[in-house]
Amino acid sequence: MRTAVIVLPTYNESKNITEVLERIFNVAKTIDQWTIHVLVVDSNSPDKTSEIVKKLQNKYTSLSLLITEKEGLGQAYIHGFSEALETLHPYVLFEMDADLSHNPNDIPKFLKKIEEGADFVVGSRYILGGSIPANWGLHRKLFSILGNWIVRLGFMKLSVTEWTNGYRAIKSWVVKKHLDDLKGYTGYVFQVALLDNALKSGAKIQEIPVNFTDRVKGSSKIDSVEYIYQTLKYVFLNSSFIKFAIVGGIGFIIDFGISYVFIENLKIVVWMTTIISAETAIISNFYLNNQWSFKHKRLSRSESSLLWSFLKFNIIASGSLIIQTVGMSVTTHIFGLEYWYLYKVIIIIFVIIPYSYFFYNKLVWKDK
Repeated sequence: MRTAVIVLPTYNESKNITEVLERIFNVAKTIDQWTIHVLVVDSNSPDKTSEIVKKLQNKYTSLSLLITEKEGLGQAYIHGFSEALETLHPYVLFEMDADLSHNPNDIPKFLKKIEEGADFVVGSRYILGGSIPANWGLHRKLFSILGNWIVRLGFMKLSVTEWTNGYRAIKSWVVKKHLDDLKGYTGYVFQVALLDNALKSGAKIQEIPVNFTDRVKGSSKIDSVEYIYQTLKYVFLNSSFIKFAIVGGIGFIIDFGISYVFIENLKIVVWMTTIISAETAIISNFYLNNQWSFKHKRLSRSESSLLWSFLKFNIIASGSLIIQTVGMSVTTHIFGLEYWYLYKVIIIIFVIIPYSYFFYNKLVWKDK
C-alpha cells in the first residue's frame, strides 16, 4: 500500500475544518491500494481551529496536527511537507485548501493520474470539465484568467493551463528535490514557484478538471495586490523565456554596435561587417543563454558537445534570418516601405522570438 499525505494549511478555519476532514476521510474509505493520511498545519489560529482538530484525532487515527507560527501559505506548506516526509514517508503529497473550495471527491482522480505515471498532478479550472464560480464578478474572472495567462506566456508553457490553484498531488521526490529552493517563498507565489521548479527538473505534469467553489464560511486570506506583485516578480526573475528575450536584446545591441563602428568609422565593406557583427552576436547569445537563460539544463562542457550544440544554434539562427528576410520582403511589397520598422518589430516579437525559443529548447537545450 502506498501512502498519500494531504497537507491542509489552516488559519481561522474552525467553521470549515470538521466538514472538510469528514469528507476527506469518507472518500478515503472508498480508495483501494492507498493509505490516506491528513496533516493539518495550523498557523496558531486564534479561533481554536487546532483544538477542534485535536478532538477529531480521537475519531480519525490517520489525522496529524502541526502547529506553527503565522508565516504565510508557502511556509505552512514547507513545514507540512518537511514534517510529512520525516514522519510519514509518503509516496505522494497533496496540497489542498481547508475552506471547502476544493472537492475531496476529486482525490481518486488525482491518484489515478499518479498511478498512470504523472509526477505532478494539478487541478485545473481552465480545461474542459473545470470551472470557476459562475457568480464571480467580471473583474475577478478577468483577474483569475488573465493572471494564469500571464504566467503561461511568461514561462512559455502553454500546455500547463493552471499555475495558481492549490489543489495538487505531487510525488515526494519532486518535493524533496526542491524543498530548500522554496524556503524563501512565504505567500501564494509558492504555488507558482513549486510548479516552475518541478517543470525545470523534468517532472511529468498532468492536469485534471476541478470545479472551484467559493468558501461559504470564514474569510479569504489572500492579499490580491501583494499576490499579483510577487507573482509578476517571480515570473520576471525566473522565466527562461524572458531571460532569452533579454539576451536577444543584448545580441541586437552587439550586432548593431559593431555594424555601426565598422561601416561608419572603419569603412569596412557591408557584407564582411554583416558576417562579423552577426556571428559575434550569435556567439554572445549562445554563451549567455547557456549560462543564464537555460542554466537549469546547461550544456556539457565537453568540446564536441559544445561545438555540435553551437552548430545547431547557428543553423536555427540562420533560419531566423531567412524568416525575417522573407517576412520583410513580403510585408514591404504588400504595404510599402513607409512603416518597414514596424513590420520588423512585429516579425521579431511574434515570429522570430517564439520560433527561436521553441527550437533552441527542442534541439539545443533539450530537457534532461
